Amino acid sequence: MQRPAPWPVAAVFPLLSLLCVVGIGLLELRTYGDPLIWSFGRGIEVGHGIGTGLVGLVLGGLAAIVLRHAGHRGVGLTLGATGLFWSLDGLSESFVRFGMVTDHAVTGMTFAVWFLARFTALLPATIVVLPLLFPEGRFLRGAWGVASWTCMGAMVLGALAVTVAPYDEQGARLPPGVDADPTTIWALEGASDVLVDGLQALTLLALVVPIGVVVHRYRRSAGTERDQMRWLLWGALVTATIIVLTVVLDLGALTDVVFFLCITLTPIAVTVAVVNPRLVPIEDLLGRTVLLSVLAVVLVVVDFLVVAALSLLLDDDMAQSQVVLVVLMTTVLLYSPLRQRLSRWLSRRSDPYDTVAGLASTLETTDDGGEQLAAVAEAVASAFGVGYVSVEVERSGGELLVATYGDRPAETRDLPISYRDVRVGRLVLPTRGLRSRLSRRDEELLGDLVRQAAIVARTSRLAEDLVSAREEERRRIRRDLHDGLGPALSGVVFQLESARLMVDKDPETAKTQITGVSAHVQDVVADVRRLVHDLRPPALDDRGLVGALRQQGEHLGPEVTVTAGELDPLPAAVEVAAYRIASEAMTNVARHAGATRCAVRLEVVDSALLVEIEDDGVGVAPDAEAGVGLVALRERATELGGRAEVTCPSTGGTVVRALLPLRSVP
Repeated sequence: MQRPAPWPVAAVFPLLSLLCVVGIGLLELRTYGDPLIWSFGRGIEVGHGIGTGLVGLVLGGLAAIVLRHAGHRGVGLTLGATGLFWSLDGLSESFVRFGMVTDHAVTGMTFAVWFLARFTALLPATIVVLPLLFPEGRFLRGAWGVASWTCMGAMVLGALAVTVAPYDEQGARLPPGVDADPTTIWALEGASDVLVDGLQALTLLALVVPIGVVVHRYRRSAGTERDQMRWLLWGALVTATIIVLTVVLDLGALTDVVFFLCITLTPIAVTVAVVNPRLVPIEDLLGRTVLLSVLAVVLVVVDFLVVAALSLLLDDDMAQSQVVLVVLMTTVLLYSPLRQRLSRWLSRRSDPYDTVAGLASTLETTDDGGEQLAAVAEAVASAFGVGYVSVEVERSGGELLVATYGDRPAETRDLPISYRDVRVGRLVLPTRGLRSRLSRRDEELLGDLVRQAAIVARTSRLAEDLVSAREEERRRIRRDLHDGLGPALSGVVFQLESARLMVDKDPETAKTQITGVSAHVQDVVADVRRLVHDLRPPALDDRGLVGALRQQGEHLGPEVTVTAGELDPLPAAVEVAAYRIASEAMTNVARHAGATRCAVRLEVVDSALLVEIEDDGVGVAPDAEAGVGLVALRERATELGGRAEVTCPSTGGTVVRALLPLRSVP
């Protein structure tokens, strides 16, 4: 990529243009008070050159900005050369005007007249070359490249014809000794009109080429280049709208200002496209501009036709008041319905609020995960006006749940779907059908839709995990009952029956058996308590969360302190998870940390329960693998939609911190 031009090089064009403007100002001061507009040959008028000079100065400044950005040297040089050409045009205009009001021939007057009357025929070429080069700074290859070179050739030939063709200079008031035709070829005198008119007609036909080149570049562009082309289209659209409106409206004193805008607006848009194409959401700006441009042109044309018709039908004394009233009524009646129709025609995308609200309603009434993902895919396609969307969600077993809308194009791009910083799937969109760089408004809308997809994915995964966990828990309880508690109770029955038979025959043996049965029953009771404890620790019901943790801390080696803020009644799942996490952490402190103290803190923070266990032990080695206990406490937090982390501060020890949401998690 080309490097940015250094400031001394980039500043050449604006400095030269500034010198021209200063020269124009000095010359205009010398001719101040002269109201005449001089003309000579083919309608060439000599007025004040300050407006043209300022155009050149603006283009020179824009060229410096573009040259200071890497990769756009061709565009910057084109802008700079065009600006310098306009500045010289303004300088020659002011110089010729100055020469006409003096009583003697001014040195350089012949060149200034020739430059103004002949050489400035190249001005149309300076306007056309920019869209042919933008944004790459060079002509396209292939057929469009040949057309571009042909277009510029026709422009140059048309300007050359004006430069050498003789024409009638009647009406020119040039000082003595000034030659207005130093490059005229008089041998072409008989055919000059045909030659010039023919080449200028060819020039007009060549103007179609820049339009085709811009359309071709736009259709094959993507990403940043697509946004840059949109800026060019926006500038050209606004310029064209202004030109059309000036044909119908008489702007009076504003004509010079409108001329200045028409010449500089597209270069300004090109500069923004180079420097920061995301300065504003250009697609939205372009859409609104198309809407307002069409609306303005239609209303002005309709009003013009109404005025023309009323001027023919009404009497002169009545026409003015009635025409104004009818024009106002016509504008008011046409504006609202015309704007609505144009808005629907120009925008294929649905309203963002309607899209999100409709999707939320669909998800509420649909339980099937596949149908929910299909609703998300359709909502994204509707919101962005694309023909293909695919939503892929990773399920707990490793397989993918996929919902697709439309036919897959050749080129696609992926956007991750994340839930609480964990990737749960991806969104597949077409590269060319959707901007690869979205506006801020579009990013917010897409974020809302992807968030819906993430919730669907999370819901689907949690539903699977819930079913799996339920079945696993049922299997464990069944195994404990069938393989442990069931045989134990059967043994109790058998031993009691045996003791009953021995009571009459051998009472002592019966007593011994009953004693054994009693010990066995105590073991069974312990198993039952273990099963109950696995379901929910009884200490939570007896002492509450804080009391249960303090009770457990009393049996550990290090000194354990448990502090808690204002805790409202906690959800059962959160209470059990907090107890398990804190218990596991305290057990690890007692077994592995070599700590003298352990502090447990419970606090509600932002609708979540914070569980923090801190010790002053040896900490955890950076390269140590997480054991079963640490993995288990992280899993318990994740099951509730929370998170858990283990850190080792620089001051020593270990801190286990878990955040458990108090509200239900989708």
